[in-house]
Amino acid sequence: MSSTSTIQAGQAIPEAVRPHGQGRWSQRLGGWILTRLDVFLSEPLRQAPPEDVVRCRLLVCISLGLLLIDTVLLAFLPVSPQPWVHGPVALFSFSMNTAALVMLRRRSSHELSALLVCSTIAATFVFACVTSTRAFSASHAGSMLLPAMSVYLMGARLGFLLTVPVALCVGLVHPFYFLTRLPEPINAANLWLVDILAALCMMGIWAVSWLHTAARNQAHAAREQALRTLRESERKLHSLIENTEDLVCSVDTEGRLLVANSAMRRAFRERYGREPVPGESLFAAAPAEHQEGWKRNLEKAFSGQRVKYEDTHVRGGRTLVTDLSFNPVFGEDGQPLGLTLFGRDITERKESETKLSEMHRSLLDVSRHAGMAEVATGLLHNVGNTLNSVNVSANLVTDRIRGLRVGGLVRSVELLREHSGDLGTFFSTDPRGLQLPAYLGALADQLTEEQQALLDEQRTLTEGLEHVKSIVSMQQEHARFAGMVELMSVTRLIDDALRLQSVSFTRHGIQVRREYANVPPILLDRHKLLQIILNLLSNARHALIDGGLPDKCITIRVEPAAEDRLRIQVSDNGMGIPAENQARLFSQGFTTKKDGHGFGLHISALSAIEMAGSLMCESEGSGKGATFTIELPMQCEDPRI
Repeated sequence: MSSTSTIQAGQAIPEAVRPHGQGRWSQRLGGWILTRLDVFLSEPLRQAPPEDVVRCRLLVCISLGLLLIDTVLLAFLPVSPQPWVHGPVALFSFSMNTAALVMLRRRSSHELSALLVCSTIAATFVFACVTSTRAFSASHAGSMLLPAMSVYLMGARLGFLLTVPVALCVGLVHPFYFLTRLPEPINAANLWLVDILAALCMMGIWAVSWLHTAARNQAHAAREQALRTLRESERKLHSLIENTEDLVCSVDTEGRLLVANSAMRRAFRERYGREPVPGESLFAAAPAEHQEGWKRNLEKAFSGQRVKYEDTHVRGGRTLVTDLSFNPVFGEDGQPLGLTLFGRDITERKESETKLSEMHRSLLDVSRHAGMAEVATGLLHNVGNTLNSVNVSANLVTDRIRGLRVGGLVRSVELLREHSGDLGTFFSTDPRGLQLPAYLGALADQLTEEQQALLDEQRTLTEGLEHVKSIVSMQQEHARFAGMVELMSVTRLIDDALRLQSVSFTRHGIQVRREYANVPPILLDRHKLLQIILNLLSNARHALIDGGLPDKCITIRVEPAAEDRLRIQVSDNGMGIPAENQARLFSQGFTTKKDGHGFGLHISALSAIEMAGSLMCESEGSGKGATFTIELPMQCEDPRI
């Protein structure tokens, strides 16, 4: 696979690339230094994990640095103010560090060399503090390197065992020994304070180094666990790809095969009579006309498209169909690196689809006649439900018109005609005249109320007739795949349905409870949902009447549901539904009513499905009421816009 990021000769180097190129010199220098440091390490130490190799290299640097310091001390020993101190210390340190380097070269572990170097540093520091004539020599900043270095090279436990004696020497032994040995006056409190603080700082540095090491160990363990998980995932993925029946392979930008699973190799062998060869064009064995098609699909895939293609070929008199999918793989620079090819044998599915299509065509006539019968039944049922409400409202309008107190108004007018010549005297002296204005005012108020009630009932009649008209129109256009969808309030639609049934509910003493949550208007087919609500309210009314309870109640809840859906529940405390009837409740033709036809709930369930929703029923049994639940998608915007 050719690289896509090579800079050709003669081209200018971009500014963003120059720092990287200029840093190569420092990388080469660092590599040269590390190579020289590795000379002091044994072969097992060179092959150790990266962190241990870095630790060993640091140990070599420390030993070489101490050897250099010891050499300088020995060279300037004649002019040293304390040759009897610096000489033995330099010789001891020189020999110990040399031994540490020899052990690093011969042993497979660095721990003994690290212990030797750290112990040497601690011993020479303590010896220098005891023999020094300077009062504050124990609080030298160089002493703070010992705990950090010992924890890194030997670990927290050995570092602690080495740091504690040195800290005790600095904080307790040195000030006590110095104050008792030197006679010249010195501020003892100041010396004690400085040395104790120095000891505490040493222990603090040990603690910080220990926490840092523990955190690094945890991070290392997490990385190791991640690597193990990654290897396990790779193993599972490889096993999954090898054991799947789907064809899986990967090719480079030239169409050359990189890797293929066993199913792909088997299919290639069955079609072309040989195994696919990695590095060879995957389509080299195909006929020339097929190779052109493969190349076009490759070009589309490398342009960023996901290509799906059905490959057909005949074997043994049977047409085999393979569904192929080309998925491009791009690098970080957006250039194509290759593609993966997935294939699946869909011959049986194609044959099944052909058989299903034939069966579908043979059933079209039967389903068309059955659909016409269902449409007619649904039309009669829905129109009948609405006409019942219209009939009730018409009777109520007639009763209210008959009950209007027009006779009182007629008598008042006749009384005024009788006293038309002396109206002033009639209104001021006659008891009937004194009462007539108040009576006319009360009569006017009552007639106004009756007029408003009649107008409300007239509006109910109009809405019922409009609903009948919409039902008939909708059934006439039943061939369309969806009804008129509009954005409207569900609670308002439910209130309209309750208004159509209000007279019947009042007549039978049925109480209606509304429990509406704050839900936004949604897109729906208002006539289908109104049909469902009216049917559920009608069924609840019959269940309450047959139940015979004195406190008849229907509860309607509207609330949001899971997965961005809207839930509508119609509950009653009526006669309930036996468990053996719940499974067949929405079946066509099933009913428990004496004069029922079993189409209402069936059509309601179909209407809910057509609106991408559902209709369900729950009941604890006979005499325990029932709850019908409608769930609809809470879609507030038309996706086609």
